[in-house]
Amino acid sequence: MNTRVTGRPQLYRSYEQDLALFNTRPKVAGVAAIVVGAFLLPFVLDDPLLQTLATASCFAIGALGLNIVTGMAGQVSLGHAFFLGVGAYTASAISGDPDGRTIGFGVTNILVWLPAAGIVAALAGVLVAPLATRLRGLYLAIVTLGLVFIGEHVFREWDDLTGGAGIGREAAQPELFGHAFDEDTSFLTGEQSIYLLMLVLLLVFALGARNLARSRVGRAFAAVRDRDMAAEMMAINLPRTKTVAFAISSFYAGCSGALLYSIIGFFDPASFNLLLSVLFIAMVLIGGAGTVSGTLMGAFFIAMLPTLTRELPDYVPLISAQVTETPNVFQLQQILYGLLIVGFLLFEPRGLFGIWVRIRNYWKGWPFSY
Repeated sequence: MNTRVTGRPQLYRSYEQDLALFNTRPKVAGVAAIVVGAFLLPFVLDDPLLQTLATASCFAIGALGLNIVTGMAGQVSLGHAFFLGVGAYTASAISGDPDGRTIGFGVTNILVWLPAAGIVAALAGVLVAPLATRLRGLYLAIVTLGLVFIGEHVFREWDDLTGGAGIGREAAQPELFGHAFDEDTSFLTGEQSIYLLMLVLLLVFALGARNLARSRVGRAFAAVRDRDMAAEMMAINLPRTKTVAFAISSFYAGCSGALLYSIIGFFDPASFNLLLSVLFIAMVLIGGAGTVSGTLMGAFFIAMLPTLTRELPDYVPLISAQVTETPNVFQLQQILYGLLIVGFLLFEPRGLFGIWVRIRNYWKGWPFSY
Protein backbone atom coordinates (compact mmCIF):
# COMPACT_ATOMS: atom_id res chain seq x y z
CA MET A 1 0.00 0.00 0.00
CA ASN A 2 1.35 3.40 -1.02
CA THR A 3 1.06 5.82 1.91
CA ARG A 4 2.50 8.81 0.09
CA VAL A 5 0.02 11.68 -0.25
CA THR A 6 -1.05 12.35 -3.85
CA GLY A 7 0.16 15.71 -5.12
CA ARG A 8 2.70 16.12 -2.29
CA PRO A 9 5.67 13.95 -3.33
CA GLN A 10 7.80 15.05 -0.34
CA LEU A 11 5.14 14.47 2.32
CA TYR A 12 5.40 11.05 4.00
CA ARG A 13 3.46 9.19 6.64
CA SER A 14 6.22 6.86 7.82
CA TYR A 15 9.89 7.02 8.76
CA GLU A 16 10.61 4.24 6.26
CA GLN A 17 9.65 6.49 3.37
CA ASP A 18 11.56 9.45 4.70
CA LEU A 19 14.69 7.32 5.25
CA ALA A 20 14.51 5.58 1.88
CA LEU A 21 17.74 5.42 -0.10
CA PHE A 22 16.27 7.67 -2.81
CA ASN A 23 13.03 9.11 -1.47
CA THR A 24 12.13 11.31 -4.45
CA ARG A 25 11.96 10.71 -8.18
CA PRO A 26 14.37 13.58 -9.02
CA LYS A 27 16.99 11.93 -6.78
CA VAL A 28 16.57 8.62 -8.60
CA ALA A 29 16.82 10.31 -12.00
CA GLY A 30 19.78 12.48 -10.98
CA VAL A 31 21.81 9.65 -9.48
CA ALA A 32 21.05 7.41 -12.46
CA ALA A 33 22.20 10.12 -14.88
CA ILE A 34 25.43 10.69 -12.95
CA VAL A 35 26.22 6.97 -12.78
CA VAL A 36 25.51 6.40 -16.48
CA GLY A 37 27.60 9.44 -17.39
CA ALA A 38 30.46 8.22 -15.20
CA PHE A 39 30.49 4.83 -16.95
CA LEU A 40 30.59 6.56 -20.36
CA LEU A 41 33.55 8.79 -19.49
CA PRO A 42 36.26 6.22 -20.42
CA PHE A 43 35.12 6.42 -24.03
CA VAL A 44 35.26 10.21 -24.09
CA LEU A 45 38.22 11.35 -21.97
CA ASP A 46 41.95 10.84 -22.43
CA ASP A 47 43.84 8.29 -20.33
CA PRO A 48 45.72 10.84 -18.14
CA LEU A 49 42.45 12.44 -17.07
CA LEU A 50 40.93 9.01 -16.43
CA GLN A 51 43.84 8.23 -14.12
CA THR A 52 43.15 11.45 -12.23
CA LEU A 53 39.48 10.50 -11.87
CA ALA A 54 40.44 7.00 -10.70
CA THR A 55 42.68 8.59 -8.06
CA ALA A 56 39.82 10.88 -7.08
CA SER A 57 37.58 7.83 -6.59
CA CYS A 58 40.13 6.35 -4.18
CA PHE A 59 40.32 9.65 -2.32
CA ALA A 60 36.54 9.68 -2.13
CA ILE A 61 36.49 6.26 -0.43
CA GLY A 62 38.92 7.50 2.22
CA ALA A 63 36.96 10.74 2.64
CA LEU A 64 33.78 8.74 3.20
CA GLY A 65 35.58 6.94 6.03
CA LEU A 66 36.65 10.19 7.67
CA ASN A 67 33.13 11.55 7.25
CA ILE A 68 31.74 8.54 9.15
CA VAL A 69 33.81 9.16 12.26
CA THR A 70 33.89 12.98 12.08
CA GLY A 71 30.80 14.08 10.20
CA MET A 72 28.38 11.38 11.40
CA ALA A 73 29.77 10.44 14.82
CA GLY A 74 31.31 13.80 15.71
CA GLN A 75 34.73 12.39 16.73
CA VAL A 76 37.57 14.64 15.58
CA SER A 77 40.32 12.64 13.88
CA LEU A 78 43.56 14.05 12.47
CA GLY A 79 45.25 10.67 12.06
CA HIS A 80 43.53 9.45 8.90
CA ALA A 81 46.85 9.18 7.06
CA PHE A 82 48.02 6.55 9.56
CA PHE A 83 45.14 4.22 8.69
CA LEU A 84 45.72 4.75 4.97
CA GLY A 85 49.31 3.68 5.52
CA VAL A 86 48.28 0.56 7.44
CA GLY A 87 45.98 -0.47 4.61
CA ALA A 88 48.52 0.30 1.88
CA TYR A 89 51.31 -1.71 3.53
CA THR A 90 48.99 -4.61 4.35
CA ALA A 91 47.85 -4.84 0.73
CA SER A 92 51.38 -4.52 -0.68
CA ALA A 93 52.70 -7.17 1.73
CA ILE A 94 49.99 -9.65 0.73
CA SER A 95 50.42 -8.90 -2.98
CA GLY A 96 54.21 -8.53 -2.93
CA ASP A 97 56.84 -10.87 -4.35
CA PRO A 98 57.74 -13.61 -1.82
CA ASP A 99 61.34 -13.56 -3.09
CA GLY A 100 61.67 -9.77 -3.01
CA ARG A 101 63.60 -7.58 -0.60
CA THR A 102 60.46 -6.80 1.41
CA ILE A 103 57.76 -8.95 3.00
CA GLY A 104 55.47 -10.44 0.38
CA PHE A 105 53.08 -13.38 0.04
CA GLY A 106 52.39 -13.23 -3.70
CA VAL A 107 48.56 -13.13 -3.46
CA THR A 108 47.64 -10.57 -6.11
CA ASN A 109 43.89 -11.23 -6.19
CA ILE A 110 42.13 -8.00 -5.25
CA LEU A 111 39.40 -9.97 -3.50
CA VAL A 112 42.04 -11.02 -0.97
CA TRP A 113 44.30 -8.04 -0.35
CA LEU A 114 41.61 -5.33 -0.44
CA PRO A 115 39.41 -6.75 2.38
CA ALA A 116 42.56 -7.65 4.31
CA ALA A 117 43.80 -4.05 4.09
CA GLY A 118 40.49 -2.80 5.43
CA ILE A 119 40.30 -5.36 8.23
CA VAL A 120 43.85 -4.71 9.51
CA ALA A 121 43.22 -0.96 9.44
CA ALA A 122 39.90 -1.50 11.25
CA LEU A 123 41.71 -3.45 13.97
CA ALA A 124 44.11 -0.53 14.36
CA GLY A 125 41.08 1.75 14.66
CA VAL A 126 39.61 -0.47 17.39
CA LEU A 127 42.86 -0.14 19.33
CA VAL A 128 42.63 3.65 19.11
CA ALA A 129 38.90 3.77 19.92
CA PRO A 130 39.27 3.46 23.75
CA LEU A 131 40.94 6.86 23.70
CA ALA A 132 37.85 8.32 22.04
CA THR A 133 35.71 7.22 24.97
CA ARG A 134 37.92 9.13 27.40
CA LEU A 135 38.73 12.22 25.33
CA ARG A 136 36.80 14.62 23.15
CA GLY A 137 37.31 17.75 21.08
CA LEU A 138 40.80 19.21 20.95
CA TYR A 139 42.30 16.50 23.20
CA LEU A 140 41.07 13.74 20.91
CA ALA A 141 42.37 15.65 17.88
CA ILE A 142 45.85 15.91 19.42
CA VAL A 143 45.93 12.18 20.25
CA THR A 144 44.92 11.17 16.74
CA LEU A 145 47.47 13.63 15.37
CA GLY A 146 50.11 11.73 17.32
CA LEU A 147 49.20 8.61 15.33
CA VAL A 148 50.56 10.25 12.18
CA PHE A 149 53.98 10.85 13.74
CA ILE A 150 54.06 7.38 15.33
CA GLY A 151 53.12 5.85 12.01
CA GLU A 152 55.81 7.80 10.15
CA HIS A 153 58.45 6.53 12.60
CA VAL A 154 57.28 2.91 12.41
CA PHE A 155 57.02 2.96 8.62
CA ARG A 156 60.45 4.53 8.32
CA GLU A 157 62.19 2.05 10.63
CA TRP A 158 60.43 -1.21 9.65
CA ASP A 159 62.56 -1.79 6.55
CA ASP A 160 61.44 -5.40 6.00
CA LEU A 161 57.87 -4.24 5.45
CA THR A 162 58.19 -0.73 4.05
CA GLY A 163 61.51 -0.84 2.25
CA GLY A 164 62.87 2.01 4.36
CA ALA A 165 62.86 5.78 4.01
CA GLY A 166 63.77 7.05 0.57
CA ILE A 167 63.49 3.58 -0.98
CA GLY A 168 59.89 2.44 -0.53
CA ARG A 169 58.23 -0.57 -2.10
CA GLU A 170 55.84 -1.50 -4.88
CA ALA A 171 52.13 -1.20 -4.22
CA ALA A 172 49.54 -3.96 -4.47
CA GLN A 173 48.84 -5.31 -7.94
CA PRO A 174 45.22 -4.86 -9.09
CA GLU A 175 44.43 -8.32 -10.44
CA LEU A 176 41.28 -10.44 -10.45
CA PHE A 177 41.50 -14.14 -11.33
CA GLY A 178 44.67 -13.60 -13.32
CA HIS A 179 43.49 -10.49 -15.17
CA ALA A 180 45.66 -7.42 -14.49
CA PHE A 181 43.58 -4.26 -14.65
CA ASP A 182 46.60 -2.07 -15.40
CA GLU A 183 47.33 -3.88 -18.68
CA ASP A 184 45.81 -3.02 -22.05
CA THR A 185 43.29 -5.38 -23.61
CA SER A 186 41.62 -5.54 -27.02
CA PHE A 187 38.67 -3.53 -25.65
CA LEU A 188 40.06 -1.23 -22.97
CA THR A 189 43.33 0.43 -22.09
CA GLY A 190 44.87 -0.08 -18.66
CA GLU A 191 43.77 3.40 -17.53
CA GLN A 192 40.19 2.73 -18.66
CA SER A 193 40.07 -0.58 -16.79
CA ILE A 194 41.50 0.96 -13.63
CA TYR A 195 39.00 3.81 -13.78
CA LEU A 196 36.03 1.47 -14.18
CA LEU A 197 37.28 -0.71 -11.33
CA MET A 198 37.64 2.27 -8.99
CA LEU A 199 34.25 3.62 -10.05
CA VAL A 200 32.50 0.33 -9.21
CA LEU A 201 34.26 0.14 -5.85
CA LEU A 202 33.36 3.76 -5.08
CA LEU A 203 29.70 3.03 -5.77
CA VAL A 204 29.83 0.05 -3.41
CA PHE A 205 31.46 2.04 -0.61
CA ALA A 206 29.18 5.05 -1.15
CA LEU A 207 26.06 2.87 -0.96
CA GLY A 208 27.47 1.31 2.20
CA ALA A 209 28.00 4.72 3.79
CA ARG A 210 24.54 5.92 2.73
CA ASN A 211 22.86 2.84 4.15
CA LEU A 212 24.90 3.17 7.33
CA ALA A 213 23.56 6.70 7.82
CA ARG A 214 19.98 5.40 7.48
CA SER A 215 20.49 2.48 9.86
CA ARG A 216 20.10 2.23 13.61
CA VAL A 217 23.88 2.49 13.98
CA GLY A 218 23.94 5.65 11.89
CA ARG A 219 21.22 7.25 14.00
CA ALA A 220 23.23 6.36 17.11
CA PHE A 221 26.24 8.10 15.53
CA ALA A 222 24.14 11.23 14.99
CA ALA A 223 22.87 11.15 18.57
CA VAL A 224 26.42 10.90 19.95
CA ARG A 225 27.55 13.70 17.65
CA ASP A 226 24.74 16.07 18.62
CA ARG A 227 24.75 15.45 22.41
CA ASP A 228 26.60 12.47 23.82
CA MET A 229 25.23 12.88 27.35
CA ALA A 230 21.65 12.84 26.07
CA ALA A 231 22.49 9.86 23.86
CA GLU A 232 23.77 7.96 26.88
CA MET A 233 20.55 8.72 28.74
CA MET A 234 18.69 7.20 25.77
CA ALA A 235 20.50 3.88 26.42
CA ILE A 236 23.08 4.35 23.63
CA ASN A 237 26.33 2.66 24.60
CA LEU A 238 28.91 5.40 24.02
CA PRO A 239 32.08 3.27 24.12
CA ARG A 240 30.64 0.71 21.72
CA THR A 241 29.23 3.34 19.36
CA LYS A 242 32.52 5.26 19.17
CA THR A 243 34.46 2.02 18.70
CA VAL A 244 32.22 1.02 15.80
CA ALA A 245 32.65 4.47 14.25
CA PHE A 246 36.44 4.29 14.41
CA ALA A 247 36.45 0.70 13.11
CA ILE A 248 34.28 1.46 10.06
CA SER A 249 36.15 4.69 9.35
CA SER A 250 39.49 2.89 9.54
CA PHE A 251 38.21 0.11 7.27
CA TYR A 252 37.35 2.67 4.61
CA ALA A 253 40.73 4.37 5.07
CA GLY A 254 42.64 1.09 4.78
CA CYS A 255 40.85 0.16 1.56
CA SER A 256 41.42 3.68 0.22
CA GLY A 257 45.16 3.53 0.93
CA ALA A 258 45.48 0.12 -0.72
CA LEU A 259 43.60 1.23 -3.85
CA LEU A 260 45.22 4.65 -4.10
CA TYR A 261 48.77 3.38 -4.31
CA SER A 262 47.83 0.44 -6.53
CA ILE A 263 47.14 3.11 -9.16
CA ILE A 264 50.39 4.95 -8.54
CA GLY A 265 52.34 1.68 -8.30
CA PHE A 266 54.90 2.78 -5.70
CA PHE A 267 55.04 4.54 -2.33
CA ASP A 268 57.37 5.15 0.61
CA PRO A 269 56.99 5.97 4.33
CA ALA A 270 56.99 9.71 3.60
CA SER A 271 53.69 9.33 1.73
CA PHE A 272 51.64 9.14 4.94
CA ASN A 273 52.32 12.50 6.54
CA LEU A 274 50.29 15.23 8.17
CA LEU A 275 49.56 16.92 4.84
CA LEU A 276 47.69 13.80 3.70
CA SER A 277 45.48 13.96 6.79
CA VAL A 278 44.83 17.65 6.20
CA LEU A 279 43.93 16.81 2.61
CA PHE A 280 41.15 14.48 3.74
CA ILE A 281 39.92 16.98 6.32
CA ALA A 282 39.68 19.53 3.51
CA MET A 283 37.62 17.09 1.44
CA VAL A 284 35.09 16.58 4.22
CA LEU A 285 34.84 20.23 5.25
CA ILE A 286 34.71 21.63 1.71
CA GLY A 287 32.24 18.99 0.56
CA GLY A 288 29.98 19.12 3.60
CA ALA A 289 30.52 17.21 6.85
CA GLY A 290 27.91 14.61 7.69
CA THR A 291 26.69 14.12 4.10
CA VAL A 292 27.68 11.36 1.70
CA SER A 293 27.04 13.32 -1.49
CA GLY A 294 28.85 16.37 -0.12
CA THR A 295 31.87 14.27 0.80
CA LEU A 296 32.01 12.88 -2.73
CA MET A 297 31.85 16.38 -4.19
CA GLY A 298 34.62 17.58 -1.88
CA ALA A 299 36.85 14.60 -2.68
CA PHE A 300 36.57 15.07 -6.43
CA PHE A 301 37.01 18.83 -6.10
CA ILE A 302 40.22 18.49 -4.08
CA ALA A 303 41.54 15.65 -6.25
CA MET A 304 41.07 17.70 -9.41
CA LEU A 305 42.62 20.82 -7.87
CA PRO A 306 46.26 19.85 -8.65
CA THR A 307 45.34 19.59 -12.33
CA LEU A 308 44.15 23.19 -12.18
CA THR A 309 47.18 24.44 -10.26
CA ARG A 310 49.56 22.81 -12.75
CA GLU A 311 47.97 24.78 -15.58
CA LEU A 312 47.46 28.01 -13.63
CA PRO A 313 51.11 29.24 -13.85
CA ASP A 314 50.78 29.28 -17.64
CA TYR A 315 48.05 31.92 -17.28
CA VAL A 316 49.63 33.97 -14.49
CA PRO A 317 51.40 36.40 -16.89
CA LEU A 318 48.02 37.08 -18.52
CA ILE A 319 46.48 37.88 -15.16
CA SER A 320 49.18 40.30 -14.05
CA ALA A 321 51.94 41.80 -16.16
CA GLN A 322 54.00 42.39 -13.02
CA VAL A 323 54.50 38.67 -12.32
CA THR A 324 58.18 37.86 -12.89
CA GLU A 325 58.40 34.36 -11.37
CA THR A 326 56.35 31.22 -11.88
CA PRO A 327 54.95 30.14 -8.51
CA ASN A 328 55.81 26.72 -7.12
CA VAL A 329 52.91 24.40 -7.89
CA PHE A 330 53.18 22.48 -4.62
CA GLN A 331 53.20 25.69 -2.58
CA LEU A 332 50.24 26.97 -4.58
CA GLN A 333 48.27 23.82 -3.73
CA GLN A 334 48.98 24.21 -0.02
CA ILE A 335 47.87 27.86 -0.11
CA LEU A 336 44.67 26.93 -1.93
CA TYR A 337 43.86 24.15 0.56
CA GLY A 338 44.19 26.57 3.45
CA LEU A 339 42.20 29.33 1.75
CA LEU A 340 39.41 26.94 0.77
CA ILE A 341 39.07 25.49 4.28
CA VAL A 342 38.96 28.95 5.89
CA GLY A 343 36.66 30.32 3.21
CA PHE A 344 34.10 27.53 3.43
CA LEU A 345 34.11 27.54 7.24
CA LEU A 346 33.44 31.28 7.26
CA PHE A 347 31.01 31.71 4.40
CA GLU A 348 29.45 28.29 3.76
CA PRO A 349 29.92 25.85 6.69
CA ARG A 350 27.81 23.24 4.91
CA GLY A 351 30.33 23.16 2.06
CA LEU A 352 29.57 22.35 -1.56
CA PHE A 353 26.53 20.40 -0.43
CA GLY A 354 25.14 23.56 1.16
CA ILE A 355 25.66 25.48 -2.09
CA TRP A 356 23.85 22.74 -3.98
CA VAL A 357 20.94 22.86 -1.50
CA ARG A 358 20.65 26.62 -1.98
CA ILE A 359 20.58 26.28 -5.75
CA ARG A 360 18.06 23.45 -5.59
CA ASN A 361 15.75 25.33 -3.21
CA TYR A 362 15.96 28.44 -5.37
CA TRP A 363 14.80 26.65 -8.50
CA LYS A 364 12.17 24.65 -6.64
CA GLY A 365 10.54 27.91 -5.54
CA TRP A 366 11.21 29.94 -8.70
CA PRO A 367 9.84 32.46 -9.64
CA PHE A 368 8.66 33.10 -6.08
CA SER A 369 12.12 32.69 -4.46
CA TYR A 370 13.25 35.33 -2.04
